[in-house]
Amino acid sequence: DEQLDLDDGRWEDIHVVTGALKLFLRELLEPLVPFSHFDKFIAAIKIQDPSLRGRCIRDLVLSLPPAHHDTMEVLFRHLCRVVEHKEENRMSVQSVAIVFGPTLLRPASEEASMAMHMVFQNQVVEHILNNYGYIF
Repeated sequence: DEQLDLDDGRWEDIHVVTGALKLFLRELLEPLVPFSHFDKFIAAIKIQDPSLRGRCIRDLVLSLPPAHHDTMEVLFRHLCRVVEHKEENRMSVQSVAIVFGPTLLRPASEEASMAMHMVFQNQVVEHILNNYGYIF
């Protein structure tokens, strides 16, 4: 319910805006990729055949509830624009994936294999960024 004035000087620092976005996404009761889809995305990114992996991830994105799918489409469109300016902002596809992977995809319960999951979470985000046009 808070009204934000984006012309306020405190929003000029892009790190503040990005931090607020990440915090918002992290505090959702369910992540952008619902808990029910987490294991499916992890299994899909492990598929060795690139063509099959691509189709599987696209189908998983298409199977998301509409609010999740639509939000993901807008967010990833924006993140692709961020990556287009990687020379100025130092945010390559890999950097964006590292920053957003664990926020957008997380298991329902934290477990011992969390570090292993993180690699695959980042790879999923990287794959979606690299294949945005095909997926959406």
